[in-house]
Order: sequence, then C-alpha cells, then structure tokens
Amino acid sequence: MNALLEVKNIVKKYNKIAAVNKISFSIYEGICFGLLGPNGAGKTTAIEIIENIIIPSSGTVLYKGKPRSSSFREEIGIKFQHTVLLSFLTVLETLKTFKGLYHNTYDIEELVDMCCLNSILYQQNSKISGGQKQRLLLAIALINKPKLLFLDEPSTELDPQARHNLWDILLNLKKQGTTIILTTHYMEEAQYLCDEIAIMDHGSIITIGTVDELITKYCDGCKIIVPIDSFNNASDYMDIGIEYTKNKDKIQIQTNDINYCLKKLLAKNVNFSKMVIHKPDLEDVFLNLTGHALRT
Repeated sequence: MNALLEVKNIVKKYNKIAAVNKISFSIYEGICFGLLGPNGAGKTTAIEIIENIIIPSSGTVLYKGKPRSSSFREEIGIKFQHTVLLSFLTVLETLKTFKGLYHNTYDIEELVDMCCLNSILYQQNSKISGGQKQRLLLAIALINKPKLLFLDEPSTELDPQARHNLWDILLNLKKQGTTIILTTHYMEEAQYLCDEIAIMDHGSIITIGTVDELITKYCDGCKIIVPIDSFNNASDYMDIGIEYTKNKDKIQIQTNDINYCLKKLLAKNVNFSKMVIHKPDLEDVFLNLTGHALRT
C-alpha cells in the first residue's frame, strides 16, 4: 500500500536551534494519525511544514508519492487551534464565504447538520461561544470535502458532550475515507481516535506505533491500589506475600498477573469495594517518555 503522505528527514532551524530535527514518517489513507508531545516539542512547526505553510530548512514532504502541487491546498482541510473570524459576519455568511473559495464542496445544509450549527446560523461570529466557534471552525475545515484533514487541538473549549459529538463526526469521516492528522493534549482523545501515534520531544520523534503497541512497549503491567482499611486488621497488608509500596493510607501493587494478586488479597479477606485497578493507557506512555516535569 502506498502512503498518502510521506515526511522524509524534515529539519527546521531557527538560527542554530533545530525546532524540528530530521523527522520521518508515513501516513496511509483513511487513518487518524496523532502527533503528540509536550509544549515546545516541535509539533506545531512540523504540522505547519506538512501543511505547506512554512518551508523546511531541509527534507521533503510527498503527497500521493509526489511533491505537493497547487492542488494540495484544494484537497486538504485545516482547523487551527486559534483562528480570528470576521466578527460582523454571521455563521451562515462565513460558511458561504469559505464555500466560494473551493471548487468541490459540501452543501451548506449538510455541513450545518454535520457540525450542529443550526441554532447559531444567524448569529454573528462575535456572539457565539468558544465551543460553538470550534464547531464552526471544523465546518470551515471540512467545507471542501478534504481528503486530508489537519486538526490542531480540536477539543479546546468543548464540554464533554460536545467533545464526544466531535469524536463521532471524526470517526464517521474516517469511515468515508478521510485521512486525519491530529494534535491534542487530551490523551483520551488520541487513544479513542488514533490508529497510529507519533510522540515528539525536543524536535525529534521518539516513538511511533499503535496505542496497544506503545502501551506494551513502554508500560509495565497494571497497578492495584488498595486502601489499608480494606483489610480486616490494619496490619494484615504487611504479609500478603506480594511486593507493594505504601503511600499514606493505601498500598500499591505493580503486577503483570492480576489474578495471582487478587487470590493473595482474597486470602486476606480484603474488601474489594474500594480497590482500584489501573490499566496502563496512553497518558502513562506519554509521561514515561516525556517526563512529569511541567513544560512552559
């Protein structure tokens, strides 16, 4: 299978600092590809190079096996994290304006239904909420029926209900064959939507794989957290026959064999009602690879 998009040894330097340092990957048609990383990792620079907004210092980007031509921008949709819209235009006028920029487009009505914009069509852009603006920006990104859709932090300012609605829209687009490149700080979002994920830090890609592959590679088993008051006697946890760490009023067990641990705990008549079993997820992968220190 040929890749829809190929990124080959891309470098972007500002003076002597490499914001992007020899990154390479391929994206295949119909998948959602996540590009994750801490603040300052180089994600935005990398995406803007792929979108053909800024020019790399070296390296190449191929679309359908060829250098990007003028048709590339006709076939992609971009939803930036922050976009300034003309405040005096209504939502409907804004959609009509952007529709006029392309040859192959959705009908306005179909797009309005898809992005749940019916209730705000005649409101000015300056009068809509942050979440409503995000839905409008998604509609603008989709207006030309893009084969390749770039989404930069698409869930910003969305409440949980609106976020899940967005995810449903994106999954449906994938089913229709749209390829999506996603940047997000919501690990749950990336885990739910992405078929493949690349994690960047310090300008370089440090790993690529599916969510399951990354969890298997970078995380060690599951965590069992048991409050000490779940034991019949406060001292019973001391000789359960399993290695553990004590943190205040809880013990934490790291294990690759949950069944074995549960049998040991059952033998101590532990009350399981307050027990927590944490299976590793993408957030654990992210923190294990990029650290826990705050990035500014």
